[in-house]
Amino acid sequence: MGTGQMMITIAAMMLLSTILLRINATFLSTSTALYETKYDVLAVSLGTSIIENATSKAFDEATVVNPVSSVTDLSLILRAETGEVYPNFDDIDDFNNYTMTTANDTTFLSAVFDVGCQVNYVNQNNPQQISSSRTWHKRIDVRVTSPSMQDTIRLSSVVSYWYFR
Repeated sequence: MGTGQMMITIAAMMLLSTILLRINATFLSTSTALYETKYDVLAVSLGTSIIENATSKAFDEATVVNPVSSVTDLSLILRAETGEVYPNFDDIDDFNNYTMTTANDTTFLSAVFDVGCQVNYVNQNNPQQISSSRTWHKRIDVRVTSPSMQDTIRLSSVVSYWYFR
């Protein structure tokens, strides 16, 4: 084998190595994007299930059994009542300051998620604004984080009390 053939062989090997490195980098990038998307979808599903669970409950502790006709009859402090623990909450504001982790949950084998909830009365004209007084509207904010995710997933829903006579 001559010097020319040796140089062509070395150049071909370098070209092949470069192509293989590019392909591996592309596969790694694609795998990372797939895992990030998977964790984001799981986080959104987890947050949505918390919101759906909360909105299936009564609007307030005062409305669990009987309707109310004045905002002054609604709870002043938004929290779970003594003895109420998840999943046995009976009204939306029981989810205020509720936190959970999936660290010991066998259905989430790929990542650990931390969930935190806040419930506040909100202004009827601007649901983004927390109200310092009781209103007919409450907003539940759910935050889902994970060491496996780069971003925090934030979900919100406004729930209003309606009573028809």
